[in-house]
Amino acid sequence: MGIHMNVFERYAPFIQDYIYRSGWQRLRAVQNAAGDAIFGTDQNVLLTASTASGKTEAAFFPILTLLNEEPSETVGVLYIAPLKALINDQFGRLNELCGEEGIAVTRWHGDAAQSEKRRLLKKPSGILQITPESLESLLLNKHMEIPSLFGDLRFIVIDEIHSLLRADRGLQTFCLIERLCRLAGCAPRRIGLSATIGNPELAGRFLAAGSGRGTVIPEFDGGKEVWRLSMEHFYNAAPQAGEGKAAPAGTPPMEQPTDTAPASADPGIGYIFEHTKGKKCLVFTNSREECEAVCQQLRQYCEVNHEPDRFLIHHGNLSAPYRESAEEEMKDDDSLMSVCATATLELGIDVGRLERAFQIDAPFTVSGFLQRMGRTGRRNGPSEMWFVMREEHQEARAMLPDSIPWYLVQGIALVQLYIEERFVEPPRPGRLPYSLLYHQTMSTLASHGEMTPGELASRVLTLSCFHRITQEDYRILLKHLIGIDHVSRTENGGLIVGMAGERIVNNYKFYAVFQENIEYIVRAGAEQLGTIVKPPPAGDKIAIAGRVWVVEDVDHQRREVLCTLVRGNIPAYFGDVAGDIHTHILERMYRVLSEDKSYPYLMPHAVCRLADARETFRRSQMPQRPLVHLGGRMWALFPWIGTYAFLAMERFLKLRCGKRLGLKGLQASRPYYMQFTMQADEAEFYEIVCEEAEKEFEPLALVYPGELPVFEKYDEYVPAELVRKGFAYGVLDVDAMKRRVLSWGQFGERPEAAADV
Repeated sequence: MGIHMNVFERYAPFIQDYIYRSGWQRLRAVQNAAGDAIFGTDQNVLLTASTASGKTEAAFFPILTLLNEEPSETVGVLYIAPLKALINDQFGRLNELCGEEGIAVTRWHGDAAQSEKRRLLKKPSGILQITPESLESLLLNKHMEIPSLFGDLRFIVIDEIHSLLRADRGLQTFCLIERLCRLAGCAPRRIGLSATIGNPELAGRFLAAGSGRGTVIPEFDGGKEVWRLSMEHFYNAAPQAGEGKAAPAGTPPMEQPTDTAPASADPGIGYIFEHTKGKKCLVFTNSREECEAVCQQLRQYCEVNHEPDRFLIHHGNLSAPYRESAEEEMKDDDSLMSVCATATLELGIDVGRLERAFQIDAPFTVSGFLQRMGRTGRRNGPSEMWFVMREEHQEARAMLPDSIPWYLVQGIALVQLYIEERFVEPPRPGRLPYSLLYHQTMSTLASHGEMTPGELASRVLTLSCFHRITQEDYRILLKHLIGIDHVSRTENGGLIVGMAGERIVNNYKFYAVFQENIEYIVRAGAEQLGTIVKPPPAGDKIAIAGRVWVVEDVDHQRREVLCTLVRGNIPAYFGDVAGDIHTHILERMYRVLSEDKSYPYLMPHAVCRLADARETFRRSQMPQRPLVHLGGRMWALFPWIGTYAFLAMERFLKLRCGKRLGLKGLQASRPYYMQFTMQADEAEFYEIVCEEAEKEFEPLALVYPGELPVFEKYDEYVPAELVRKGFAYGVLDVDAMKRRVLSWGQFGERPEAAADV
């Protein structure tokens, strides 16, 4: 694009006025770059810049200028965002910008007023802000209005696009965009906005799929990022790491807590309580269950210290008024309340002058860490994140793998990967989204009414995200849906939504393709033990009610898990496979344990705990080889690979190598290590697994007989053979697993050789 046009002079007069009123001295780099790309080309544009850099304005200033020069006959801009809270936040900012020029800004989501929606349907114009779920509902319920609403749509702005690159919800969003453009006969440009994109070229292709245009990714200097980071480690009871020992040189001094702790208090939570005092902070946890528990503990601290409650809570399972009151409180610059939150607050909501974010344990992704970090330091301060890593003291007889502080090591690896390489997780192409295929099929039928199988296939299978799905697979799906009455055949051979399908499609929960957490009741005999989310398959173990149980059977219809008591100790399993941790992070964790480097952000307990862990690592022979002898016939395997390759390896060992190795009782702590007993010795282990990995086998061979690995929301309505296929080819990373196993070939030959992970 060469020379910068004078972007400011190209802006519409009302935008220039807005910039003067805001007191800006000059345009930011991102605004010049976005202006060049949007004014100077007719391509899609992917804008990536750090959080709080003014990306939204950067995109909207040129878009509104173009609309001002040549007004649209219908809605001119469709703005899609992953969260209602983000829409509400941007609504205020866009209204201030558009109000004087009389450009309408309309919100369309579950909590927005009906009157606003009716006004838009009568006179479609301006900007429409919507979530993917509300867009699904609009296409389904207002099918006939789509051409009059969007016939002259010029731009689709997709905010926080990184949050849509790795899951079904993102694929759904792009299906909806393609369906809308076909129905309305429009060809808008797509503008993607994000702070954290792992592989911009891949993301640019994802953004452009089915649009008939390329994607421009402007490069510009976003200036220097300044961070304040600290990472501390706590055992959940005294003594702490390093107490009674001299701290290594250069370690920051220990802080003495000044609070009175409640009985049986958790020192990590006490530390957060102390350091949120007089400040406005966010406290991030990795799950809703933990978010609830942490908020309760922090409120108990307030009670014990006779202080007013200063903690709020925000997560996806709470009602709208609850969430909104937390958001409003955060925007008040004089408020000193802190909010306990999950990922629902990590996206671009402007939560005012936040001083500090706390993160309990390590997030699963570099992207999540950057987003959470970016919530702070708005309004010109540096971003500030305090990690608080917690673990139980090890029992004297604990096995070696339990003595590594996995979260602490993972937290260091996430930070180092970004500092050293600017690494962020890339998009995950190559999935087989059968659950979404079911969903889009039902949605298309429900909105269009009767269609021939050929018409239905030409509308659904041609959507870009289904390019890997064959016509044969689609035939299998449709036949199954007719069999379970989700789809019916009419007398003249057309297809319509069947009786059973009506119940699904007519429920408001249909619009979302992400799983609300569905709870399963856990029973042992007649006794009810409690509930868990996403139960593991039969044969796996779960921890609940303070004990360990083996799963005998899972009844998805009745949402029940039947189990029997066993001995042992495993982490509780309330929810998904431990995030989706990338192989690159595990490999960097290996280096954290094997290098001697110190990291300036580690606090005293963390420095000592890492030194202990490195000592354990060296003594255990882990640096030399992945298989470590725990005594007797017990072994631990440390593959240092990401979640989906790790899942493949578990199954590979049980199903392909189990008999030859004499393998029993494999327990996995995903994605860090597996423990098992085996008859084979060390050299035989390497020899056998390499031989088996060299053999050709289908990924389907890694699905247990009779297993239905239900991963996505609508998998239960997909034929079993497609669920298995989607899991084997779209979830399990068999190639990465095989590469790692084959790299172990050297150990079978010369036991003294050192491993290069």
